[in-house]
Amino acid sequence: MELKNVFSTIVNNDLLHARWLNTLSLMENTGARKISASEDTTTVTYIILKHAAEEHRHAFYLKKQIEKIEGVSLPTYAPEYLLAASHSKRYLNQLDIDVCRYLKDKLALTGNELRFAAYLLVTYAIEVRADELYPVYQEVLTEAGSKVNVKSIILEEEGHLEEMINQLQGFSSDWQVHADKAVAIETHLFERWVEAVDHEISK
Repeated sequence: MELKNVFSTIVNNDLLHARWLNTLSLMENTGARKISASEDTTTVTYIILKHAAEEHRHAFYLKKQIEKIEGVSLPTYAPEYLLAASHSKRYLNQLDIDVCRYLKDKLALTGNELRFAAYLLVTYAIEVRADELYPVYQEVLTEAGSKVNVKSIILEEEGHLEEMINQLQGFSSDWQVHADKAVAIETHLFERWVEAVDHEISK
């Protein structure tokens, strides 16, 4: 399905739009928590701390955008306040599981090495996705004359992708092979998630 069409349906319905923003906030928050969980207490770097902080800020910013939609209150990430709640909550966790399984099988990584490599590949795949998703969403927002905007997130996500590539280059000379595999895994999960969202908003 065309991503822009899905976003147009969402943006043109205030309640759906608010739930969509809440869903994006949930996913940004999940990503931030996963980055923090992957940190080594001794060797955590400036880039990792920066990235976790910015993802948390994105979660807050998206939550704050809901206030621009009048007459809607979504206080928590409870399922009734989200779109495709079960898929949305499972999406990043499943990506993490599948990438870890790949790294164990392909590179025999364990422990801290596995956690760090998974952080690199999962985050890279998510940043590639963010660089596609947010600009299309912003295009729909602009066309609809919405008060909501995600321009600041777009700028930061572009920087994140560059940072992830730099880290991956230091991780492995074959980083692109592993990164492409992570992207392929993410693409499958993303398509299933969008299908679930589309199904819910079409009811």
